[in-house]
Amino acid sequence: MNEYYQIKRRQFIKLSSLALGTSILTACVESNSPSSQSESTPNLDRINFSLNWKPEAEYGGFYQALATGIYRQHGLDVTILAASPQTNTTQLLMGGVIDFTIGGSIDAIKAVQEGIPKIAVAAIFQKEIQVILTHPGVGNDSFAQLKVKPIYLSLGAYYWQILKAKYGFTDDQKRPYNFNISPFLVDKKSAQQGLLTSEPYTIEKEGGFKPNILLLADAGYNPYAFTIETTKKLVETNPDLVQRFVDASIKGWYSYLENPQPGNELIKKENPEMTEDLIDYGLNKLKAYEVIVSGDAKTLGIGAMTDQRWETLFKDLAAVGVFDANTDYKQGYTLQFVNKGVDYYQNS
Repeated sequence: MNEYYQIKRRQFIKLSSLALGTSILTACVESNSPSSQSESTPNLDRINFSLNWKPEAEYGGFYQALATGIYRQHGLDVTILAASPQTNTTQLLMGGVIDFTIGGSIDAIKAVQEGIPKIAVAAIFQKEIQVILTHPGVGNDSFAQLKVKPIYLSLGAYYWQILKAKYGFTDDQKRPYNFNISPFLVDKKSAQQGLLTSEPYTIEKEGGFKPNILLLADAGYNPYAFTIETTKKLVETNPDLVQRFVDASIKGWYSYLENPQPGNELIKKENPEMTEDLIDYGLNKLKAYEVIVSGDAKTLGIGAMTDQRWETLFKDLAAVGVFDANTDYKQGYTLQFVNKGVDYYQNS
């Protein structure tokens, strides 16, 4: 299973295993998922954009673009759809139910291997936000200190192959992680997977301590995350629409990082589970670890992608068996809509 279908309680059903028709999936999204929609205005292009989880800080820039009218300024009438663990956004995308969705670079390359004609057009997160968490005194400084320690992991954790190759980890260390932190809290010599913006917060609240955070990006596992995906057909037939959606979304992120209040109010409206404290925690982590504005994004702008970064990811993961080395990975992304420079997004 592709890792981006299961991240953060998002264990999506494989595309090949679904028997549901597009009409049923459409009804599921419309009836079970909260949505945010810009005010309907004549002469605006309507866009359905699906998240891969509920509204939270990780999607703040998109809600900011909606709340502040940035999408409308770009001629777009955007509806943001939340998702559930049962939502297969790839099938919704390929069935024409949605126009854009959230993905990741591993997801994009896997789609090439499976012959699914979707494509990544921007990368909002420059750093992978998956982390390994430990108790104080366990693995404080590096991943190397976790050798032989029990580590709670979910199925399909591609980064495990990187850790094994780089640090000599063995499968004997693996323990099943079912998105329940209790086993980790009990075993004070253990480590567990998590997301930078989520599990550390839960552990602090329920465990009464701050866990050590080891960013997998620092271990050499750093795919683009929270990419914007669409169909190859839309890129080919209506590149102007794709460009406007990408530009508006990126400008929404710059606005959100400067003053998140409009986006946060909309997030809380659509997802009452999101408290101000939890939203602030998530956003502060994204800023502190430079998840959105780092590396190439500092000069090329939020959403930046480069051929070199994609090539490095592909070669590293092909070397440990995650990808077929013969895959034409370049078919999974395009740089056509990004890398316009910080001034373009902030001043235009």
